[in-house]
Amino acid sequence: MSGARTGTGPVTDPDLEPVAGVLTAVREQQPLVHCLTATVSMALVADGLLAAGARPMMTETLAEAPTVTTLADALSVNLGTLSTDAIEGIPATVAVAVAERRPWVLDPTAIGIAPVRTPLARQLVASRPAVVRGNASEILALAGAGTGGRGADSATAPTAAAGAAAQIVERTGGAVAVSGPVDLILDADRRARVHRGAALLTRVTGTGCLLGALTAACTAVEPDPFRAALAATTWMDLAGELAAARATGPGSFRMHLLDALNEVGR
Repeated sequence: MSGARTGTGPVTDPDLEPVAGVLTAVREQQPLVHCLTATVSMALVADGLLAAGARPMMTETLAEAPTVTTLADALSVNLGTLSTDAIEGIPATVAVAVAERRPWVLDPTAIGIAPVRTPLARQLVASRPAVVRGNASEILALAGAGTGGRGADSATAPTAAAGAAAQIVERTGGAVAVSGPVDLILDADRRARVHRGAALLTRVTGTGCLLGALTAACTAVEPDPFRAALAATTWMDLAGELAAARATGPGSFRMHLLDALNEVGR
């Protein structure tokens, strides 16, 4: 089930097999991911990237973030707990990533009625992220077709956001990953649904932020944004299943999730 090794050899998983090479490339190349992410999830994002085999770097100030992005292999932009520093630093950092041809991922967390992050997220779409990753309510709000969910929670199923996701794809030329009970990944020509994961992924703060950063790590080693997004989503879902099978609750799930990110696909 996990794509992890046992004493008799690797366990194959039909959902993992198409993207297993991306996981291997992340572990071999150890991409440096610059994360402009929510303060409440920084520790999980950093630990999760390290567990997966990538390397995190985090700074959001205008004075430093654009410059250090030149050292990174990919950029992850998450609007979860938007600070004054981030409001100033994010557009300039994205501009440098674009100029330096670094792939970048937009995670428009909790947009909708929020008066600052919502127009910022829509502005950033014009800079053509390789992947936009969010829940259905966020994707609808980003496309101007909804008012968002309740904070970071979605009030809409991923399939209901398929049309909005397609509109975003037209604007970015990349891929969109819509998270939910059944994840939806699409680009201009392809659609995939991932029927995996665990309910406990929604009971720990920052798992969505981590998925955005993991997606950025995958874009650093996989030039096809659709395949990178599919790989990251599958990786997180299978790790969630492994962790849930071992956990007794949200606290132990968080610990086991890090172990599982290291284990999936080996």
